[in-house]
Amino acid sequence: MQNPAGGYEYVINLVIVEFGMGSRILEEAKKAGVTGGTIFLGRGTVRNPILKALGLDEARKEIVLMVTPHDLQDGIHDHLTEKFQMEKPNHGIIVTMPLKRVYGLHDLTRKDSRRGGSSMDYEVIFTVVEKGLGQEVVDAATKAGSTGATIINARGSGIHECTKFFAMNIEPEKEIVMIIIERDKAEGIVNAIRDAMRIDDPGKGILFSMDVNRVTGLMGGKQQ
Repeated sequence: MQNPAGGYEYVINLVIVEFGMGSRILEEAKKAGVTGGTIFLGRGTVRNPILKALGLDEARKEIVLMVTPHDLQDGIHDHLTEKFQMEKPNHGIIVTMPLKRVYGLHDLTRKDSRRGGSSMDYEVIFTVVEKGLGQEVVDAATKAGSTGATIINARGSGIHECTKFFAMNIEPEKEIVMIIIERDKAEGIVNAIRDAMRIDDPGKGILFSMDVNRVTGLMGGKQQ
């Protein structure tokens, strides 16, 4: 949703942290003006042969999703970065992306000064596939130059229930692979995933990407 000046009124703030930290992130974010958020469970991917041999090559993660007015993004980003030392290795990742449309958020505080555009050279690629295929997406992306990803389990609590991610219904037993990548590598990775997973065939999955406004916590471009 754009304002008359061409900037985006709302942004998505995504924070990836170790399992159990999601509630603390939300608590601190509220001090910076956030009114609420959603916590997803996921797992990070680590390509280390020793850890893999020990069965410790996947780390449990929590992904905190918060939709806020554009004006709050710097305050939220800076506060969480300072509080949780996200500029240091393995302390988490926070990424902010512009949101074109949002509905149902009636209690967000809106301000008048907004800025548009993005100076970041990153994109976030999301791929939604059947449960068990997330690692295949990661493998395809890795061959194309990706250095990391987060796999989010998306399932309802009952067989007839579904969860929502970016206002899309996701039926039980799905996985969402999130990859934060340099913009000049994004097209190659997107094409690699499309080919490997046959995304263009009906029922094979969904793939989309979003620009990034700000990102903190990527060590040398590597997603934790």
